Amino acid sequence: MFTQAETQLHTFRDLLRFAVSRFNEAGLFFGHGSTNAYDEAAYLILHTLHLPPDQLEAFLDARLTSAEITQVLSILKRRTLEKIPAAYLTHEAWLGDFSFYVDKRVLIPRSFIAELLREQLAPWVADPAAIRSALDLCTGSGCLAILLANAFEKARIDATDISNEALEVASKNVDDYGLEQRINLLQSDLFSALAGRRYDLIISNPPYVSAEAMAALPEEYRHEPRNALASGEDGLEATQAILQEAANYLTDEGMLIVEIGHNRAALEEVFPQTPFTWLETSAGDGFVFMLKRDHLPQVVK
Repeated sequence: MFTQAETQLHTFRDLLRFAVSRFNEAGLFFGHGSTNAYDEAAYLILHTLHLPPDQLEAFLDARLTSAEITQVLSILKRRTLEKIPAAYLTHEAWLGDFSFYVDKRVLIPRSFIAELLREQLAPWVADPAAIRSALDLCTGSGCLAILLANAFEKARIDATDISNEALEVASKNVDDYGLEQRINLLQSDLFSALAGRRYDLIISNPPYVSAEAMAALPEEYRHEPRNALASGEDGLEATQAILQEAANYLTDEGMLIVEIGHNRAALEEVFPQTPFTWLETSAGDGFVFMLKRDHLPQVVK
């Protein structure tokens, strides 16, 4: 079908219709930037043709060269048959107004913490200028560390990951935003390389997918690094380790913010005495928690 398309499709509109049909026929999963076949097809075609992402209507009836059609069909074919997420095909992912380079060395950026950083964590952070040190634990592509730097201009930021390959991607993104003097990238298994450091703010979007959920994930997720997704049988392995150690790395008034996916009930069952504050996001208040240092399960004074 893709071979026939090379000679029978001529305009952007033709390719868009063809792509939506193929995506729907293949039963693709959309959870890495787009939410439906139409938006993802439009994005991939516009990106491949080096066209502005917000000017679709202006180009719908434009005729494409044979070379352009071949190029577009190639990327559409990979998305359809290999079920590679669009972000890995374009090496581009967005969080709000921020664009990041991504490839298969890192999880595709998607975090409710990004929404909260746009508001400088208000009202929980009363004075953004008072945040002088921050940590992004499990930084992956470096996206949240970069958003931290944007939200808290006075802060020095450490960004850690267990994967040196992920840190290579993070380094590219930090350099692209000119933040290499403010963001320090470190290879670390959670807090292992951070002895003696203290932070006003620690954020983390750690692995939090349970074994059962991993087994049921759509094929698109199989292209992402497993160690950035899976977190033990119940999905709480990394989160529990963070909770048990974080007090040692926070200043007296320091704050911990962690994203945990759909694990709120399970987490509260494991830590019934911990007074989690659940932060409101676009998906509700069950995905990101905040704790002050003194409320952490094992505070070390």
